[in-house]
Amino acid sequence: MNSPLGIGVISFAHGHAHLYCERLATFDDARLVACWDDNSARGRQAAERHGMRFVPQLEELLADPAVEAVIVTCETYRHAEKVLAAAAAGKQILCQKPMALTLSDCDRMAAAVAAAGVKFMMAYQMRHDPSNQKIHALVTSGALGRISLVRRRHCIPVLFNQEFVDGPTRWHLDPLQNLGMFMDDASHATDFLHWLLGPPTSVMAEIDNTLTQTAPDDTGVAIYRYASGTMAVLVNSSVTLAGENTTEVYGEQGVLIQNHDDLVSTNVALPPHPIALKQYRRGDPQWHDLGIPIPPSHAERIAAVPRAFVDCIRHDLPPPATAHDGRVSVEMVLGAYHSARQGRRIHFPCTEELLHV
Repeated sequence: MNSPLGIGVISFAHGHAHLYCERLATFDDARLVACWDDNSARGRQAAERHGMRFVPQLEELLADPAVEAVIVTCETYRHAEKVLAAAAAGKQILCQKPMALTLSDCDRMAAAVAAAGVKFMMAYQMRHDPSNQKIHALVTSGALGRISLVRRRHCIPVLFNQEFVDGPTRWHLDPLQNLGMFMDDASHATDFLHWLLGPPTSVMAEIDNTLTQTAPDDTGVAIYRYASGTMAVLVNSSVTLAGENTTEVYGEQGVLIQNHDDLVSTNVALPPHPIALKQYRRGDPQWHDLGIPIPPSHAERIAAVPRAFVDCIRHDLPPPATAHDGRVSVEMVLGAYHSARQGRRIHFPCTEELLHV
């Protein structure tokens, strides 16, 4: 592939679409061709902002041979229909998280991209963060020995943001379009845990509104168990103003502590001499700073996604996060919701009842 990869955008409903476009505009090996949006005013404004063509009909975008790949950033409940259309048109696909709101939609999407033979990548930016990549490398290499406990916090302050609550992205608050804030945001953390530890065997959770009533939920805590005996605690909140400690990994041969990874860790000034990731090894008298740089903002992590997407297409690489990964993340979130509603442990794989939640 010698010419730049032609990319189209399917909807600017999700704010991350603008960050992806801004980063893509800096690439020599990719170019923004056209966009579609059912909100024509929003679509035309985005097209002008990012220097691409606006098309009023999605079919026109998908029929354009110059559009070789698409970014699906519409409302979550519409991911399946747009991915199925893009796959049928033979387009490579980057899909905003979470993959869908039901496992049946995830399965339809996975089947469609497999039948079409196109690349499909989930937009999980945490997989592209240097600290997370180092954690993954150390855990999967066995450097920490058997893992006892992982605690992962992924938090944001958006429900305190009136522009988010009342503005054009308020569809996130609609249970039909997004299910809940835990679905929308804890999806990042479930993907991280699956990437690190594999699929869990069960979950127990509490998910509810603690400080607000604007969304179906604002805070959730889930405890996942694994066949190895490992426990993983996922903490997610949309009403967290600030924070530092985001990940702890406790193994029989060592410990990892990661700071400043999620949004609430970077929306305020960093403390003096911040450390992104430190390691303790059994028998060592001190912690070791692993020298990982802290991105200047959470937007930098988000903007890292399109580089990986373009590379996997141009160099025929496996996507960093696949349709299978997207489905597991959704299953982990739905299992947590089911546990919170039922007040009991939920076992994976999910029952037929949960398939249709």
